[in-house]
Amino acid sequence: MSEAATVRATIGDSEFDRDTAVTRREPGVYDIDLSAGWTILSAVNGGYLLAVLGRALADALPHSDPFTISAHYLTASQPGPAVVRTDVVRTGRTLSTGQASLFQHDDQGREVERIRVLASYGDLDALPDDVRTTARPPAIPPPEQCFGPEDGPAPVSGSSAIADRLMLKLDPSTLGWALGSPSGKGEMRAWFGLDDGRDPDPFSLLLAVDALPPTAFELGLSGWVPTVELTVHVRSRPAPGPLRVSITTRNLAGGFLEEDAEVWDSADRLVAQSRQLARVRL
Repeated sequence: MSEAATVRATIGDSEFDRDTAVTRREPGVYDIDLSAGWTILSAVNGGYLLAVLGRALADALPHSDPFTISAHYLTASQPGPAVVRTDVVRTGRTLSTGQASLFQHDDQGREVERIRVLASYGDLDALPDDVRTTARPPAIPPPEQCFGPEDGPAPVSGSSAIADRLMLKLDPSTLGWALGSPSGKGEMRAWFGLDDGRDPDPFSLLLAVDALPPTAFELGLSGWVPTVELTVHVRSRPAPGPLRVSITTRNLAGGFLEEDAEVWDSADRLVAQSRQLARVRL
């Protein structure tokens, strides 16, 4: 949370909630004005977009929590008016499935589909609490020993508005790219939260998996790394407090790389996982 903030925002009453809120025009059709506050180089962040469509599906489906959501990013979204159209595919006692697409108009006034998702929803609070796993939380130094955007040189105006809305503290061992000495390991780890202090929920997890700098930076590459496809699994409702996000890339080939993300909450629980395929401009 920024030093200027004196009151922590709450779930349902924060900038993230206001900027991802959709207005139901009619059943299955929702309007939203995509905020410029969640952009990187004028393009709207993919995790923010996923949260927008996720909230529309939560309204359209009988269950409110995303369990798995897969998105294909078709064209770059821009700040401004958009419409989300949803379709209920199937409803059941414990899971319901739906699809959604977000549309905007281009410079010629033609409607263009920006992103399409297929998702299954349920009730996270109804899940059993047994855990059998070999996964372990990432080893990240305390936040005060990590570094955020505010610790680097001043960014180019308008280059990354989303950074002003996040509490992001990067593990120094994954910051070689910022010093001109990338490690070549394809790893990125950080503490993550919203800058206004709002605690995490399932929808902010959709943002968290796509909010860190690209692992391509630690592979010695620079520039835009646009997402082609992103699948997120929400495993549990996160506990209050900051999240730890770990992202790795093992293979870059043919101009594409994968990013595997894990998100851990303050109770040391693995609350979300994701894999995305991204294009690399070599």
